[in-house]
Amino acid sequence: MSDTASSNRSNSFGVFMVDLDGTLIGRDERISPAVARAVGLISKRMPVCIATGREPRDVIRFARELGLTAPQVCDNGALMLDPTTGKEVWSAPLGERHSHHIVTTLISRDVPFLATHPGGTVTRASEISHWNLTRVSALDIAEEVAEELLADFQSHPEIHVVKVFLPYNGLWAVDFTSAGVTKATAAKWLGRILGLETENMIGAGDSYNDLPLLEVCGLRIAMGEAPDELKALADFVAPSVDEDGLAVAIEEFVLPRIS
Repeated sequence: MSDTASSNRSNSFGVFMVDLDGTLIGRDERISPAVARAVGLISKRMPVCIATGREPRDVIRFARELGLTAPQVCDNGALMLDPTTGKEVWSAPLGERHSHHIVTTLISRDVPFLATHPGGTVTRASEISHWNLTRVSALDIAEEVAEELLADFQSHPEIHVVKVFLPYNGLWAVDFTSAGVTKATAAKWLGRILGLETENMIGAGDSYNDLPLLEVCGLRIAMGEAPDELKALADFVAPSVDEDGLAVAIEEFVLPRIS
């Protein structure tokens, strides 16, 4: 998308929502000094919210590393946490019936999984003390297995399913959340909390689960290794995460456009 198109939107931006894997961090799972510095610059202007498919402990760890205090989003938009206390701000659980169906299906296919709830994470059915889970992810699978799981669940009216590339190992995950729950859902709830419309938010991401977020944000950044669908939505396509692309996007594109 051209700079002319993006400049026609409101430049009164009040939140920066940024994906974690492939955007904020790379394969080494570290925030580079250049990216940390750039995030620090924008966090002086507006709240910064990590929006990731990962579990609560990861989003809290990276938010604290960056000194972020606004609500943070994990579980692909199904859970929002206060990073200073670790307490739930908002959530949209799958429900017991759907949680059980997803987990038992993955076990029957011998697919590794991680399931989360506000109190923690589990990786085995024997560890699940209750079935009202927030998100279930099939992890570290080949793309063809991810596509098979998508085909199995995409017609389910009460479950949202999306595949996600895992840059740290080159494999794929499939995230399961309650129907209608995406990173965009969390953005809308965050907007209600902060008194903002999503058109006054900036979004940055690199994978399919970032599509809904970029669709609702007023300013959109896709990373260099993002799929074509994200790049087509973007106002700015940044270099790859290995080239500190988020820092480039913030310093060269975002900061000159915010009031």
